[in-house]
Amino acid sequence: MKIKSLLLLLLITGTSYAQQHKTKNEIIVLMDGYRWKELFRGADSSLLFVKKYNSQDSAWRIQKYWGADEKERREKLMPFVWNHIAKKGQIYGNRDLGNFVNVKNKYWFSQPGRSEIFCGYYDSLINSNDKINNPNENVLEFINKQKGYKGKVVTFASWDVVAWILNRERNGMLVNIYDEDVKGTNLTPLQKEANAMQHYSADIFGQGERPDANTFFLGNAYLKANHPRVMYLDFGDNDDFAHEGKYDMYLDAAHKIDAMIKDLWNYLQQDPFYKDQTTLMIFPDHGRGNGDEWRDHGSNTPHSNETYLMVMGPDTPASGEITTQEQIYQEQYAQTITNILGFHFTANYPVAAPVKNVMK
Repeated sequence: MKIKSLLLLLLITGTSYAQQHKTKNEIIVLMDGYRWKELFRGADSSLLFVKKYNSQDSAWRIQKYWGADEKERREKLMPFVWNHIAKKGQIYGNRDLGNFVNVKNKYWFSQPGRSEIFCGYYDSLINSNDKINNPNENVLEFINKQKGYKGKVVTFASWDVVAWILNRERNGMLVNIYDEDVKGTNLTPLQKEANAMQHYSADIFGQGERPDANTFFLGNAYLKANHPRVMYLDFGDNDDFAHEGKYDMYLDAAHKIDAMIKDLWNYLQQDPFYKDQTTLMIFPDHGRGNGDEWRDHGSNTPHSNETYLMVMGPDTPASGEITTQEQIYQEQYAQTITNILGFHFTANYPVAAPVKNVMK
């Protein structure tokens, strides 16, 4: 009798969880090397007013991004984040409030950062940006193996090395990168236009990296045509402009990404496939330095391990900007991504625990 009662309780609990759990889809956005300082404080006066870091008309850039206080400045820079995500989701990483988000790996640059995020594990052997297939299983290919998700997990990336980080050769997932068209016999007019557009854009960052606008257009067109369950958008303009010392362009890149995310989110809320059953996650792969070191990142550049996390969706409490003192590491994102979808990520290495307060 006790066994029957226990089984009944487990069945009721499982059914209740299934009814309460609403997320069936996820949009994941990575902003390569975008600092927590600009996210939470807005434009940095020590850089915005320095001529060598800016080429745009000074009055114009100040009008766009300067304000009386940090609140006004950050809302000017990323209006969707602060007028929507901050009200309906969660934003972690404001170090001024004692809320810390950090890189766990010791390298503090792109490939180790992405590997840590999507594997949920810091592998010390992932220590370069070389095009070497990642031997560790990542969370996206894990989800791709789950019922209802096969062939419905896709990536659109500005930087070509992402194809090796996610090891598309092993898993066969769609990972669209620099200079690659989306293939298919029934492409929509929007997809054909997005394919063509990337070949008309100047290679402003050199071979191997396309502008984020092209990555967005390709991903957005694919989403509308094919309705993937999980889409990962990997943006790189912020990091590239920062390395070139172009602070005004770095700010513009963040502002444009904010607009892209707004456009995408508004579409999701109009499409019955995605409306009220999609979670959005946004984060960088690493931070960068302060002062004149803002152009750089890596283990020799202090503060390059400081990051943040944004989450918004039907299973995430609307806690807004997190003000509690805590420490989060980006290795926790992989398990968080799977838990939001109702799965538990396991691999042949220890996967870090999820961020505990992201879900209700």
